[in-house]
Amino acid sequence: MKTKKMSYATQAPSSFHKRAKIKIGQILGTRPSLYNNQLLISSGIPSLDNVIGGGLAVGTVLLIEEDKYGSYARIMLKYFVAEGVMTDQSIFLSSANEVPQHLVKELPAPLDDTGHTTVNSSQSPSTQQSPQKDASAAETTSDEKLKIAWRYQSKPKVQSAPTSNIRFGHYYDLTKSMNDEKIKAADISFEHYLLDVNPLSIPSIPCMNLKYHQLLQHIKSRIERGMFSTTQQVEKRRILRIGIHSLGSPLWGESGGKRSDKDGFDPSLSLFLIGLRGILRSAFAVAMITLPTTLFHDKAFIKRVERMCDTVIKLESFAGSPNEKNPLFKEYHGFLHVVQLPHLNSLIPAQPTTTDLAFKLRRKKFTIEKFHLPPELADNVSEDKTNSGSKSGCGASENSKLSF
Repeated sequence: MKTKKMSYATQAPSSFHKRAKIKIGQILGTRPSLYNNQLLISSGIPSLDNVIGGGLAVGTVLLIEEDKYGSYARIMLKYFVAEGVMTDQSIFLSSANEVPQHLVKELPAPLDDTGHTTVNSSQSPSTQQSPQKDASAAETTSDEKLKIAWRYQSKPKVQSAPTSNIRFGHYYDLTKSMNDEKIKAADISFEHYLLDVNPLSIPSIPCMNLKYHQLLQHIKSRIERGMFSTTQQVEKRRILRIGIHSLGSPLWGESGGKRSDKDGFDPSLSLFLIGLRGILRSAFAVAMITLPTTLFHDKAFIKRVERMCDTVIKLESFAGSPNEKNPLFKEYHGFLHVVQLPHLNSLIPAQPTTTDLAFKLRRKKFTIEKFHLPPELADNVSEDKTNSGSKSGCGASENSKLSF
C-alpha cells in the first residue's frame, strides 16, 4: 500500500513570522544618550549639555548652586524654561523670591540656523518668504541641471534638511524677548510661595517644612494630571520641565538645616529632595533647582543636600571678589565647578574632557568655555625678564647663573 506524500502546500503553517520593525515615536526635544542610552533633554545651553554628558537625563534633578548675587543662576533657569517653550514641552515653575510670571516675561528670543532672531509670527505673511517656495524653487533648478535614472524618478525624494523634532537644543539672544504669542501657547503652570501657607489647607508633617510639603504635593498632582507618569498610557508623550528658583532661601522658611525653635537638625530640605527624586524616577519629568548655598555656613549640610540630587554644578562669580579686577580673568565672569554627575545605568558617570571651566556673559548669550591662562601669569614676570636681559653678561650680577 502506497502512502501518499503530503504536498508542501498542504503542510501545517509554520510558527515562524517575520518580525516587523516597531517604530517608536520620538518625544519632542529628546534624544538618547551615547553613554547609557538614557533619554536626554537639553538644558537650553548647548555648552552646558556637553559638560554634563550630552544633556539632562529624564527623571533626574539638576542642582545649580547660585553665585553670590544669584544673577547667573537665574539666567540659566530662563534658558531652561525657554527651551521647554521651543520644544513644546510642559513647564512647572515655582519661586518664593519673586513672581514666576515675571521670569517668563524675560525669556530670551530664539535664533535660527543663520544666527538671526526668529521673525515674529505677528508680522504679515507678505514680508516673510515662504520656505516651501524656496524648497520648490531649489528642487526645480536642481532637476533642470541634473538628470537621474528613469527608474528612480518615481521614488520619493529624500529630505536632506533635518526636521524640527530632530533638532536638539537652541541658541538664544538675551537682548530680545521671546514672542508673547509663543509663550501664551505654551503649557506653563506657576506656583508662588511668597505668602504664608495655610497649615489647614494640607496635612502637616512634623519633620518637613509646610512650604516644601505643599510644593511636593503640587508637583505630584501636576504629574498625575498631565499624564507624565510612566504608568499612564498616552498617545503623544511629552516631557515636564520643573523649574524651582532659589529654593532654600529665607522666604522658604529655611534656616540652613537648623531648627529655629529648638536645638537640633531640620531635615526639611533633604526630605524634599529625596521625595522629589523619588517622584521623578517614575515620570517623564526633569527638575532644575537653583540653591543659594552662599547663605549656608554648614558645609556638612551643603554636602548632604548635594547627595540628594543627581547632577550638581556650582557657579563662582567674580563679582565682588579680587578676581573681578584681575586682568587675567577679564574675558570671563566666573568659574563653573562640576560637583557631581549622575550614575545612570553605568558604574561611572560620563566624564567631561576637562573640569577647568569658566562662564562668560556677553551681550547676547551665556556660554561655558574651557578656562586657560595665558603664558604670563603676572605683570612681574615681564618686568623680571627685562631686568634680567639688561644685566646679562659675564659678572653682571652676583645671583646670575652666568657669573664665574
